[in-house]
Amino acid sequence: MSAENSINLKGLDIPYSLNYGRVKSPKLKYGSGKLEVSVPLNFKKSEELLHKHKLWIYRRHVEYTNTIHESSSKELLNRSEEEFKGIVMYHVKNISDELGVIPEKVTFRKMKTKWGSCSSKKRVNLNMHLIHLPESFIEYVVFHEMAHLIELNHSLRFWNVIDSRYADRKEYDRQLSAYWHLIQETN
Repeated sequence: MSAENSINLKGLDIPYSLNYGRVKSPKLKYGSGKLEVSVPLNFKKSEELLHKHKLWIYRRHVEYTNTIHESSSKELLNRSEEEFKGIVMYHVKNISDELGVIPEKVTFRKMKTKWGSCSSKKRVNLNMHLIHLPESFIEYVVFHEMAHLIELNHSLRFWNVIDSRYADRKEYDRQLSAYWHLIQETN
């Protein structure tokens, strides 16, 4: 069972769906400009839950709105698959030398939710949508995934590896979100 609602925070009406289901505890998820609230079947404190997390909700909404605005100033690049893979492999080689790690395999595929991934088998997977991004962002994503060859999770140790080269990583992540929105709009 689901209900469509909105919550007003600091003058912004933020839409949300309230879903009653078989969950053990309440969960909030914000994506694509909408808040999803999942609660147990007989949960009665949804207003209290939203109030408790209003700052988190507001921040996610503002981030999303800013991402949409930022994406309007971006352009997607057209390059050949061969050129793109050449750029990636160039950065894989350089980052391998820098970090002292070598991926077992580098693969390319279209992904729906992320720019890349790295498996425990040392396989780096990269999203083909990166083909449309400026080279500096491709390099950042490759570095991020190869840092997982040192630390597989997003622990403090992992972020220290990222910060050793990208002290401004939050800006990269913000820009990548804008590109992601633009790519989703064009597909």
